Amino acid sequence: MRLALAQINSVVGDVDGNAAKVVEWLERARGENADLVLFPELVLTGYPPEDLLLRPGFVRAARRALESVAKAAHGVTALVGAPHLDTDLFNGCFVLAHGEIRCVYRKRYLPNYGVFDEDRYFAPAYDNFLLRFGDVLVGPTICEDLWQPGPPATDLALAGAQLIANISASPFHVGKDREREEMLKVRATDNSCFIALCNAVGGQDELIFDGHSVVLDDEGEVLARAAGFEEELLVVDVDPVAAVGRRLRDVRRRALARERVDVKTTEVELAPPRRQDDRVHPAVAPQLDDLEQMRLALELGLRDYVTKNGFGDVVFGLSGGIDSALTAALCVEALGAERVHGISMPSRYSSEATRGDAARLAESLGIDFREIAIEPMVDAYSGALAEAFTGRESDLTEENLQARIRGTLLMALSNKFGWLVIATGNKSELSVGYSTLYGDLAGGFALIKDVYKTDVFRLARWLNERAQHELIPQSIIDRAPSAELRADQLDEDSLPPYPKLDQVLEAYVELDRSREELSQDGFDVDVVDRALAMIDRAEYKRRQAPPGVKLRPKAFGRDRRTPITNRWPG
Repeated sequence: MRLALAQINSVVGDVDGNAAKVVEWLERARGENADLVLFPELVLTGYPPEDLLLRPGFVRAARRALESVAKAAHGVTALVGAPHLDTDLFNGCFVLAHGEIRCVYRKRYLPNYGVFDEDRYFAPAYDNFLLRFGDVLVGPTICEDLWQPGPPATDLALAGAQLIANISASPFHVGKDREREEMLKVRATDNSCFIALCNAVGGQDELIFDGHSVVLDDEGEVLARAAGFEEELLVVDVDPVAAVGRRLRDVRRRALARERVDVKTTEVELAPPRRQDDRVHPAVAPQLDDLEQMRLALELGLRDYVTKNGFGDVVFGLSGGIDSALTAALCVEALGAERVHGISMPSRYSSEATRGDAARLAESLGIDFREIAIEPMVDAYSGALAEAFTGRESDLTEENLQARIRGTLLMALSNKFGWLVIATGNKSELSVGYSTLYGDLAGGFALIKDVYKTDVFRLARWLNERAQHELIPQSIIDRAPSAELRADQLDEDSLPPYPKLDQVLEAYVELDRSREELSQDGFDVDVVDRALAMIDRAEYKRRQAPPGVKLRPKAFGRDRRTPITNRWPG
């Protein structure tokens, strides 16, 4: 049986455009003589469509698009994700063949954790369908259905399915592809089933879908794997009937089958697999290390956010520091140098070293570079506030004033030229509130908001290693981090050292370890006390920060929902 997994990039809300792309890739699969082609979960609406699903007109438009796609389903059977309205709203996997909708499988398990909110929109269902292709029985499922260790996968296998097909929109975090594949290996071996999972790819607001669609045999061996972070039609020949022999040798399932006699399964007859003259030798894309996954996810997230929202160019403050340097390099790789603008905005506290590094970085990347000195504006603001501030010493107010002037200048350039402002703050700073509201937090997209400071340095070194030259000047990487908002300022004047701080942040923010548990874990008590005092207090700032790419298992925003008004001590 020849499978095709159409790992494509949908746009949320672009129902007609998504339908046209599905038809295009359906025709490609037919050209490869595929018997069955899988598309991602909710491919026609894009994922997640969120409250668009509460609009009847949107659901009706998705149905019309599905019917138009069905007319193109000749010579190949397609599994296509779309909402299904039938007394209630369901997350559906539609079986299209012979120019019509043959049946619909409705998702059973609706995730309602982390970034997921499917209980808000869909009702659960308890369907069991077997699709018969000659001697091959295929059981359709949707995403979370396969993450659960029992039904529907076990019910389908007990009913005779040799292949479980899963259409998915599984969001990315670093290492998620390996976690997903390990889970699939367990499902394959536990159920003596071949498994084909077609995952979405692309960026949607803060979420990244990494692709990495995969086909495994009944012993959990990977037969084919699509590349990550790009569209691909993965074609593979499989012989799921081979799973029958293993089931006959492994009789443990018979006892389970006796317990599940009440399970009803509907069988749908489809065209038998055609004879293939040449066997396809499928691709098994290599698994990527963490840094390369971060790089590709950040570039995909930025590119899709810019493209899908109709922006042209991007602009950001280029200070000569490591955060803006990494942001600049990633923007160039994602969009091309001609669409990237870096603005140096020096003050009296900006060193010649950082100003020079900003210019050298811009030259290295080949981007538009401009310098706008902010000292005249700082003087004007200071003069205007002098009377109101009489008798008060300079403090954080004057530091933040510089950052806010820079934010205002970037937003003015954005208004004038239509450029998207990219905020350059990292996760370490965002965690503890080491940022200025309406200053360096200003912008439309915060590219590295889920990248810890220690990973900022690692990624900068990795970009240089890939480029085989100093894409980012080594002097930027070697310099101690500083906001340069006062004389001789260093980040470590206000924060614990980043290597120690980031370990505490990961444990507290992502693993929800308490103050007591962190102390028991052996973390420096002083670092813990300082960090926790800042983290939850900064929640009001994070609520006003731009969206950015989610890289970690728990990111600020959709993932971590902490009340602003909060007296819990940690």
